[in-house]
Amino acid sequence: MLENAFTMVLIIFAINIVYVTLSTTRMILTLKGYRYVAAFMSIIEVTVYIVGLGLVLDNLDAIQNLIAYALGFGTGIIVGSKLEEKMSLGYIMVNAISTESDVNHLSSILREEGYGVTDWTANGLEGHRQALQILTPRKYEVKLYNRLKEIDPKIFIIAYEPKTIHGGFWVKTVRKGKLFR
Repeated sequence: MLENAFTMVLIIFAINIVYVTLSTTRMILTLKGYRYVAAFMSIIEVTVYIVGLGLVLDNLDAIQNLIAYALGFGTGIIVGSKLEEKMSLGYIMVNAISTESDVNHLSSILREEGYGVTDWTANGLEGHRQALQILTPRKYEVKLYNRLKEIDPKIFIIAYEPKTIHGGFWVKTVRKGKLFR
């Protein structure tokens, strides 16, 4: 009997991890515009959800099943978030402000490495700065941050995800798969 109860707890825990991971991933895919993939995932997600919830509702007298359900839910959110990080869908726009006095130095290095860069001279509290806007696929985000800090350890960085991207030579290069070769 004890072995059967333990098996039930593990099954409920695992089912809920799968369900919430699918749910988290589906939500992110929907927000990123992958509607059809998200719709397909929702079919699997709802099936897993019904099975898991059914197991808990059939055994409401066993508190360990409720606990397993709750722990599986929390764990599923973490797993889903980590999975989305690994998938690295979309692009990231990085605004960087450098103390470099040579306006073309940093942007030239980044362009040679394949990044889309727009630069201009800006005025900061302590004088002229080099301002950069850099567009890159999210999978290269950390690599870009490390590269920027390597070139200028005092660089100021802010990043965000652009909702819409239109035009420009760089986007065409990315879509053709020619970036960072």
